[in-house]
Amino acid sequence: MKLDAREARNLLAASDFVALATQSARLPGFPFVSHAPFARDGAGRVVMLLSRLAEHSRNLAADPRVSLMATLGGPDPQAQPRLSLVGELRGERPTPAQQDRYLRYHPEAGAYLGFGDFRFFRLEVIRVRLVGGFARAGWIEAADWKPRPLDEGREVALLSRLPSPPAGAPKPIGLDWDGLDLRDADGGRRRAAFARRPDDEDALLACASDAVRGAS
Repeated sequence: MKLDAREARNLLAASDFVALATQSARLPGFPFVSHAPFARDGAGRVVMLLSRLAEHSRNLAADPRVSLMATLGGPDPQAQPRLSLVGELRGERPTPAQQDRYLRYHPEAGAYLGFGDFRFFRLEVIRVRLVGGFARAGWIEAADWKPRPLDEGREVALLSRLPSPPAGAPKPIGLDWDGLDLRDADGGRRRAAFARRPDDEDALLACASDAVRGAS
């Protein structure tokens, strides 16, 4: 079944953590699954800040092949959409703008940046599997998965032009061509997926502005 890659990207964007399956170095031939925070860069790629001391980091040093699973949970997990990404997770040095974007999604990670044992990793997707619900499942090829990129500098400029939300209302923290991410007053995060595809930055700004007003 052919599924919309935008649906899959918005599901990923609504998540802050994934189940990370690496190739076990300690037990060759067996997968090792852990729980890890992530964000996305301006090209929509998964970015992780991982401790070199963690078991999954030791595994990645030997073999970068991984699988990630994101799900939103719910009262009936079997009925909830879920997403698996297959690819290679490799260490990479982010630009200051990319690092700032990660910290907007995980501000607590700022305390780790001064530790020498933490390192950024970025996922290069090979294939994606989306289970969108009952009898709705299919593979998405890497070429279809990739979103339209939005440079982190342009993203910050567009965010600065959004209407200011009222006191106590969710505040925008991230923007891409598929939707807007907002932070609630209690620290929680929500995803506002766009109903239509914006063609240019003016249309993107209009969609994002509507999402800010709708969340207030």
